[in-house]
Amino acid sequence: MAMANVDKGELMDQVKQQIAVANAQELLTQMTEKCFKKCVNKPGTSLDSSEQKCISMCMDRFMDSWNLISRAYGQRIQREQSKF
Repeated sequence: MAMANVDKGELMDQVKQQIAVANAQELLTQMTEKCFKKCVNKPGTSLDSSEQKCISMCMDRFMDSWNLISRAYGQRIQREQSKF
């Protein structure tokens, strides 16, 4: 019986890790698409300095927003769980 609990725990950890990786990949994909569309008007072989600056600032804002939302969501989950 104890062995089954360990296996379930390990399986849950693996699933959580896979979900975290998938979420990180989705975040990176969304950020790349949004910032590229916003900042690169004429795709070429390289980015000019204004495109580089725009992409850098866009990515910073995107990550700041994502972190803010993640913290707020985590706090909300904690509040909801403490009600039970």
